[in-house]
Amino acid sequence: MKKKYLGVIPARGGSKGIPKKNIKELNGKPLIAYTIEAAQGAVEAGAMDRFIVSTDSEEIAEISRRYGAEVPFMRPDYLGGDKIKSVDVILHALSFMEDLGESYDAVLTLQPTSPMRTADDLIEGISMFDESDADSLIAVYEDIRANGFNYYRMGENNVGLAEHKEHNTGIRRQEMKPMYVRNGALYISTIGLLRERKLIIGDEPLLYVMPKERSTDVDSATDFEYIEFLMRKQG
Repeated sequence: MKKKYLGVIPARGGSKGIPKKNIKELNGKPLIAYTIEAAQGAVEAGAMDRFIVSTDSEEIAEISRRYGAEVPFMRPDYLGGDKIKSVDVILHALSFMEDLGESYDAVLTLQPTSPMRTADDLIEGISMFDESDADSLIAVYEDIRANGFNYYRMGENNVGLAEHKEHNTGIRRQEMKPMYVRNGALYISTIGLLRERKLIIGDEPLLYVMPKERSTDVDSATDFEYIEFLMRKQG
């Protein structure tokens, strides 16, 4: 059964790493514009019902509206700062929309720091979620280096504790099970998971697999340079 979806783009004004990161220009457009365009495509395709931007910055709100997003409220002060949990921001946005008389089955959390995510990613992720009884979905990419064989935790006296019990058996790379890394591009959560458990990701989320080259999460100046290179290469 087709569920009803609300998209929320959380875009805080402050950023310790890169000042005004969410609206910093990336290949000719503010970073947040790429997420807005992907969300617009999903709405136009009928996959997502509505999306909004949640921000505490008038500048981000103005730029978001310029690119076609709704900013129906300014995020209250108690949801400011870098220690606030994402789920609290999402629940506030959901409650605001419900106060307007709207109800939804699930929420898409769309971080502005994933500019390579497309409308098709949202549409396909929603389609996968529609056909399941899962309480959540996350976007991931496959990474052979994350299979566990190469990872160790530090024990006492510098003793390495292997993440995989077969780390020293000489198993071939081709025999390893594929492992997936969360890329931050898409989260889908049921209202029950958000409200009852105060979580965005459940214990056994669905995995929507994206190509690794479109999975970079912008967190540094180097990430900006790398993504600009990829975008220009793609034309």
